[in-house]
Amino acid sequence: MRDLLNNAKEELKRVDHLIYVSLKYTRTVDVLKNVIQRLLGSFDFIAESLLKQALDEKKITAIPIAPKLRAEELEKLYSGDSEIIEAVRLFVLVRRISQSEYEKENEYRRHVAMVVKIDGEEIKVSIDKVTEYYKTTRHLIEYIEAKYFNNGQ
Repeated sequence: MRDLLNNAKEELKRVDHLIYVSLKYTRTVDVLKNVIQRLLGSFDFIAESLLKQALDEKKITAIPIAPKLRAEELEKLYSGDSEIIEAVRLFVLVRRISQSEYEKENEYRRHVAMVVKIDGEEIKVSIDKVTEYYKTTRHLIEYIEAKYFNNGQ
C-alpha cells in the first residue's frame, strides 16, 4: 500500500515538472491535458492504496475496477472524513474534464486555458487551476500518510 502511495508521489513529481517547467515555456493546452492525465494517474494510485487497505481490513470484499465505482466506494468507506470526500469529488471533476470536449484559449500566452463544458457550465482549466489541483493532491497524499499509514506498513 505504501508502494502505491510512492507511485502517486512519482506521478506528482512529473506533474510538478510539467507545471513549473514545461508549462512555463510552452503554454499549450496539450501540456495542460498531460498534467490532468498525470493527476488522474496519481488519484488512481491513491484510491487503490485506500481500497487495498480497506480490503486487508475486510471492510470490503473486492476492489472495484471502474473509476466511478472506486469513487463511490471511497465515499462510502470514508464518509466521515471530509478531506477524502473532497478529494474524491475533485477526482470525479478532473476525470470529467479529461473526458470532455475542449476548446483552446490564449494558447502560447500566460493565461492559456482549456475550456470545457460540464453539465452546461463552462470551466476554464488554466495554469493556476491545475496548480491548485496539484497542491490539493500533494496535500492529500501527506494527509493519508499521516492519518492512515503512520503505523509503519
